[in-house]
Amino acid sequence: MEKKVVAVCCVVGFLGLLSAATAFAAEATRIKGYQIQFISPNQCTYPRSPALPLGLTAALTLMISQILINLSTGCICCRRNLRIPDSSWTVALACFVLSWFTYLIAFLLLLTGAALNDQRGEESVYFGTYYCYVVKPGVFAGGAMLSLASVAFGIIYYITIMEGKNASNPFGNSLNPNQGAIAMGQPQIPTQTSQDPVFVHEDTYIRRQFT
Repeated sequence: MEKKVVAVCCVVGFLGLLSAATAFAAEATRIKGYQIQFISPNQCTYPRSPALPLGLTAALTLMISQILINLSTGCICCRRNLRIPDSSWTVALACFVLSWFTYLIAFLLLLTGAALNDQRGEESVYFGTYYCYVVKPGVFAGGAMLSLASVAFGIIYYITIMEGKNASNPFGNSLNPNQGAIAMGQPQIPTQTSQDPVFVHEDTYIRRQFT
């Protein structure tokens, strides 16, 4: 495996782990119902919580990993022209779709959870009853799990496409892939050896004619 592929996979994997870790931390530090204080019958106040910056950090790192993996791979429509086996192409396409699907859900969960943890003096009315909304358990945790799934699918998609690219062009960036297999040489012309003339004595020549 090329060093570039390994480097991209390591960076994307690290960003995915960082996104999941911050999302789990946001889940642990989210505002609970017992932490809300009512300053009036129809108004409540929320305490400060690190869930907001943690959730935003998780969403940001997930977005960076998704952009990096797609920029490194390129347009999937252009990659279809590579000589990739049908089975590998099916795996790559499925991982591409699943990566984007899980990314969008995780990104929305992380942003929504972060926004709902930063309310100040808000009030809501439900059938004439005032209540204060808190983020339900599992929102950030679900975003963390989907972040890991999105990064995993993205890495599989990237490796599959890059293996197909290397298989379709085994001689690197050479314009003519057959050029590396042609041995160039110069035609060999047999050299003619020059011989000096042989002088025969006249008596010997006449003797040979009569014999």
